[in-house]
Amino acid sequence: MELVIRDIHKRFQETEVLRGASYRFYSGKITGVLGRNGAGKTTLFNILYGDLAADNGTICLLKDNHEYPLTDKDIGIVYSENYLPEFLTGYEFVKFYMDLHPSDDLMTIDDYLDFMEIGQTERHRIIKGYSDGMKSKLSLICLMISKPKVILLDEPLTAVDVVSSIAIKRLLLGLSEDHIIILSTHIMALAEDLCDIVAVLDKGKLQTLDIDRKHEQFEERLLQVLKGDEYDK
Repeated sequence: MELVIRDIHKRFQETEVLRGASYRFYSGKITGVLGRNGAGKTTLFNILYGDLAADNGTICLLKDNHEYPLTDKDIGIVYSENYLPEFLTGYEFVKFYMDLHPSDDLMTIDDYLDFMEIGQTERHRIIKGYSDGMKSKLSLICLMISKPKVILLDEPLTAVDVVSSIAIKRLLLGLSEDHIIILSTHIMALAEDLCDIVAVLDKGKLQTLDIDRKHEQFEERLLQVLKGDEYDK
């Protein structure tokens, strides 16, 4: 299965953010999207998720040589800022989300909360009192429950503690086998540890970073890109 984007354009007044972005994202692979601040990563994610309309271009899923339109059920996202019902407890929210997305999964509410290292006391507190890291954990639990074909992660581990980040990495690696996972991150180690492919968003277009993430010069090459040494604006 592939997510195919073709010739995506997006302009905000006089600023053209995306200038014909085209790319193929593959299931079984975790693709990291990297770029300088203002390169258009969030704009791209919002267009893929359907929160923002592209000015031009097409997006589709490709499976068995047939193209299908990308629907709301096909895609899920975790933003760097999480928007959750703060009047519910973490436990109540996970129960509510499970009721909305019934499945054959045998995991219980507590199983999900245990996996994300949300303790017994914390899970029965209202979400309003949660840290950003805790909110990110709840958003990731939503992806575990709904299992969309395409998973977008906008800075997924920025506010998460080290212990939880290990569990989240394990989750993402497990999901990647049957899902298309696309993440934006500025954490170098995360790109090296998790991403099978690194795509650079520069001058409104996407291109694959032409060096393997396990190569000894990967970090140096990536720094060159993020500093704009080779991809000047």
